[in-house]
Amino acid sequence: MYLIWDSLVSAGIIKSVPLVNVTMQITLKLYATLSEYLPAGSKKHRIVLDISHQETAYAILARCDVPKEKAHLFLLNGVYLTLEQREQPTLIKAGDTLAVWPPVAGG
Repeated sequence: MYLIWDSLVSAGIIKSVPLVNVTMQITLKLYATLSEYLPAGSKKHRIVLDISHQETAYAILARCDVPKEKAHLFLLNGVYLTLEQREQPTLIKAGDTLAVWPPVAGG
C-alpha cells in the first residue's frame, strides 16, 4: 500500500497528506551484547514491533532502552545506514528489517 501511495505522490497525481497514528510492523534484530535489550521470550535475536511511520532507527532502539552509544553498525534490509540516515524519519517502511550490532573488537 505504501509503495503505491509513494508512487502516486512522486508522479504528482496526488498530494502527500500527513498520516497520523498510522502504525506498521518491522523486525528489529539485535546482535551480540545488544540482544540483552530484547524482551524476554525473543527468539533468534529478533522481535516484531509496531512502529509509527515517522520513527527513526535511533527512536526504535530507544523503545528497547538500547543506549545510542552501544549501537554501532545499522543495516536496513541488509544495507548500511549512515549516521544521517539513522535520524531520518520515514526511511523505514512496513515489513523492513533493522539489524544492529555493537562495536566489535578483535584480532
